[in-house]
Amino acid sequence: MNDPARNPVTVIAFYHFAPLDVAGPVRGALIDLCTIRRVRGTILLAPEGVNGTIAGERHAVLDVMAHLRALDGFGDLEWKESEAQAMPFNRLKVRLKREIVTMGREDVDPVARVGRYVEARDWNRLVDREAVVLIDTRNDYEVGIGTFEGAIDPGTDSFREFPEWWQHNAGRFEGKTVAMFCTGGIRCEKATSWLVGQGVEDVVHLKGGILKYLEHVPESESRWSGECFVFDRRVSVGHGLREGTYDICHACRRPVSPDAAGGPGYERGVSCPACIDALTEEDRTRFRERQRQIDLAARRGERHLAGE
Repeated sequence: MNDPARNPVTVIAFYHFAPLDVAGPVRGALIDLCTIRRVRGTILLAPEGVNGTIAGERHAVLDVMAHLRALDGFGDLEWKESEAQAMPFNRLKVRLKREIVTMGREDVDPVARVGRYVEARDWNRLVDREAVVLIDTRNDYEVGIGTFEGAIDPGTDSFREFPEWWQHNAGRFEGKTVAMFCTGGIRCEKATSWLVGQGVEDVVHLKGGILKYLEHVPESESRWSGECFVFDRRVSVGHGLREGTYDICHACRRPVSPDAAGGPGYERGVSCPACIDALTEEDRTRFRERQRQIDLAARRGERHLAGE
């Protein structure tokens, strides 16, 4: 039997903006390939491109990436590669969407215009400049577990709220270089496209996002503080893309720190301090039953789909 400690699962996060015919065979072909290669995860397909995170044996996930790169217009698709000691997904989901990351603005086109890219190795030099304002484009619960030192948190619950936040705050940043970042880079493609369309002259973003920075910048030189939320069972990663210390609340899907998991309001699979006051007794009863089913499946050596 393979030792999972010696055979970690390869996790690949990727996105690419290019016109895509979602009415064609692309979805079915991806499902067939991933099923044959035993690759799991989530892939979003939209007329504007592709976005996803998948996991499996390294040769298998690289086969999937080679397949995507062979699509017309996707030859430059890039990805971030990391490892997990166990499969971080229960199943495969390949979904058709209107957008691969939802901003809800028809006048945003990352293919036509985006801000300037800054490589991870050059990020520190940029953000240390006085005339630079650093903006985290992620949601508040993501920012809450880690961000770059001195970054502005827009306090958004969803990416759809970012354009309105910018319109209310744009005057604060006149004459500044606006430097933006997100988990893997995809939200910044749209956020910087929005700002350029609004007439902002100097807009840059971290190429490859936080994941690329944590992968390539030594911890001793890092401006990053905390951990980075990821959308799979690992929940968070740190420097070197090592698995982090956070768990996930299965009621509200927010990250839970080790301290919070040991404090009031936390019940495994049922609630956390962020959502305890919003739950009804009916909610708690339903979530307890779900957790009981997950635990029963675990004792049988199986994974319950509700545990995703």
